Amino acid sequence: QEGCDKFCTFCVVPYTRGAEYSRGTDAIIVEARELARHGVKEIVLIGQNVNAWHGAAPSHDVRGGEWGLGDLIRHVARIGGIERIRYTTSHPRDMADDLIEAHRDVDILSPFLHLPVQSGSDRILKAMNRQHTAADYLRIVERVRAARPDIAFASDFIVGFPGESDADFEATLQLVREVGFAQNFSFKYSPRIGTPAAGMHLQVEEHVKEERLARLLELLSEQARAFNLATVGRKLNVLFARQGKHKGQVLGYSPYMQPVHVDDGAHLANRIAEVEIVGATMSSLSGRLITAEVEA
Repeated sequence: QEGCDKFCTFCVVPYTRGAEYSRGTDAIIVEARELARHGVKEIVLIGQNVNAWHGAAPSHDVRGGEWGLGDLIRHVARIGGIERIRYTTSHPRDMADDLIEAHRDVDILSPFLHLPVQSGSDRILKAMNRQHTAADYLRIVERVRAARPDIAFASDFIVGFPGESDADFEATLQLVREVGFAQNFSFKYSPRIGTPAAGMHLQVEEHVKEERLARLLELLSEQARAFNLATVGRKLNVLFARQGKHKGQVLGYSPYMQPVHVDDGAHLANRIAEVEIVGATMSSLSGRLITAEVEA
């Protein structure tokens, strides 16, 4: 999926990449099968607003009609050799019932969802043209967690958007406390030429943006550290990607997209193995190999 029809007031994407466009269903399935045939273990469905993807049912589906992302995920999950599926990045407005249900029904769908919110203030969300409220976002989080209790969330935040007051910023902190995020991508607002927000009044002073970003990152870092520490002692299936920084070390990723370092595992590239997590920092985990490879 490419392009965007949302027109958030801070963003240039709709102007530079055009309207939302969904790649054809058959083409996606053919590529996924070909990747699986070549030994790929994980399929990542990507798009500017990937959960807005929709397409005609594939030619072999006698029911016809139109598919959404949940349908596509279910089909890809049935391709032999595929052991993980992820999708990114999502917009809260497009979290359809069928997609939420896929988190319940598809075991190999990653228990990790990047769902940008940007702000916890309804006033700022409206000024951003996000087309949802903070309560809408929290309801989505609640529904996804009900479908997949072990899911973890990541999000995007912008502080210092034009007109953001102390109360607006506190609303963002409150939303962060209510959700609890495993990862985040947080930024100070900076004007983009040609966007509506660039011409808005009440631009926030730079030192205020910096102070707010520091406070937000402190809270989010505490949550990320706590999430990683909570995995110590757990056994996770890790998809190994490449050699680590040190000789004999290999780097992989947990189902929650946490980097995991394991010694004496150089033979594990592009394999999934069970690992006991023995250490954690805010940004990565270390583990001990339990099994050579998990059966597909």
